[in-house]
Amino acid sequence: MKIIDILSSGKRTVSFEFFPPKDDAGFDDLYSAIEALRPLEPDYVSVTYGAGGSTRRKTVDLVKRIKHEIGLESMAHLTCVGSTSDEIAEILDDLRDGGVENVLPLRGDAPRGETEFKPTSGGFRYASELVGFIRPRYDFCLAAACYPEKHPEAASAETDLEALKRKVDAGADLLITQLFFDNEDFFRFRDRVVAAGIDVPILAGIMPIRSVKQVKRFTGMCGAGIPSELLAKIEAVEDDLSAVQQIGMYHSSRQCEDLLKQGVAGLHFYTLNRSTATRAIFQEIRGLL
Repeated sequence: MKIIDILSSGKRTVSFEFFPPKDDAGFDDLYSAIEALRPLEPDYVSVTYGAGGSTRRKTVDLVKRIKHEIGLESMAHLTCVGSTSDEIAEILDDLRDGGVENVLPLRGDAPRGETEFKPTSGGFRYASELVGFIRPRYDFCLAAACYPEKHPEAASAETDLEALKRKVDAGADLLITQLFFDNEDFFRFRDRVVAAGIDVPILAGIMPIRSVKQVKRFTGMCGAGIPSELLAKIEAVEDDLSAVQQIGMYHSSRQCEDLLKQGVAGLHFYTLNRSTATRAIFQEIRGLL
């Protein structure tokens, strides 16, 4: 089922994001996490593409397996990195023929060891170009990424919003935000999106904190901030991972409660291939869905 059809029915979605592991042991852990989350009945599960497109085959296979063997709706991430338009078309054909109906086109990050993104000859430079390539050729529901606190490479919030509008104008059906920890950043962003004439659902990206080091690394990569009060709390117990995670789960639960009360279209959890925190948060907010 297409995610935009679920949203169009008025239902608020809950979704979980996973990444393809590098080895068989990692896949065993991943399937255990998915099985643990399946009773929560997520509206869909998304699978990332890997740095530099390095796990593209695993992404396609995993998305199809989640849909047909595990029985959950799935969404495949797809990036511009390292692929020509013909190669991307082959991947899209495979997804379509495998019954996958949802795709998240992204520019993607520079391959490991490179400092900036460089388009492949015969490929695409921007996610909006990839969306524009897919829309007239395929009948996928297309999501697009957005950044409440601005893409780290954008010159300004205004130019970032202009780039987002190009993705929607090219055919994106819905938006999924990068992770954020301050809901006011999301609400301000949502107001600016509406004022810019962008009229598609915006799903909020939530990442439960697992460790201080990890959350600093992720926020540094994506340009998100950590509220000073939250940062002080987790740094005070930095060597106690259980305490850090309890603080993180409490913060994420309060985030989700507030977002749902303020009319968010859906919640998208960055699980990092784990289930415990997401399950705990979901149990707390179930009554608001």
